Amino acid sequence: MTAKSRLSEPEVFVLADHALNDVVEQIRDDQWAMEMPPSFATRRTDRRLTLREIVNYHAYDDSWVPDMLAGKTMAEAGVDKFKGDLLGEQPKLRFAEIVAKACAAVTGLDDLDRTVHLSFGEFPARGYLWQTNMFRGLRAHDIAKVIGINFELPEALVQGIWDEISPHAEEWRAIGVFPAAVPVPDDAPLLDRLLGLTGRDPKAL
Repeated sequence: MTAKSRLSEPEVFVLADHALNDVVEQIRDDQWAMEMPPSFATRRTDRRLTLREIVNYHAYDDSWVPDMLAGKTMAEAGVDKFKGDLLGEQPKLRFAEIVAKACAAVTGLDDLDRTVHLSFGEFPARGYLWQTNMFRGLRAHDIAKVIGINFELPEALVQGIWDEISPHAEEWRAIGVFPAAVPVPDDAPLLDRLLGLTGRDPKAL
């Protein structure tokens, strides 16, 4: 993909959110309570999280998108606004509804330099989207592997995430965003190179 045809951050967000929703749609009823394997990348915790907890966190993260892009602080929006279980008795339906609202907010964004007030600092909207696009897209891949479905991230999404994060990967690695890179051949598929760049072993899971 040339620089001229490079996807915008909102376009990559929509692709990433839809990819994650497509994977969530394929979770079987008997899989929601499964524990994530040790190789599944999560924030440090004293126990292994369940699949439902992982998906609920993404629902939480997505729920904040409209308020964040509107320029609200978490205090102004209500710190506990999205606390607790967001999935209810119809987790797939609720997740899809949350994704739709987030994508609508991102699609309507008219200023990528608008300041977004996150819990860990202030960032331009495009920087916020870089973080969320990577997080959702790679999690779609990770969850698909865990639940055992044959799912491939769209090529445009892989390229879009690569274009966004590869220039900043080492900078982010230095502050702990990524673990050590996993060596991947230069001629490997772009997805494998993206996984390796973000500290994931393409052969894992």
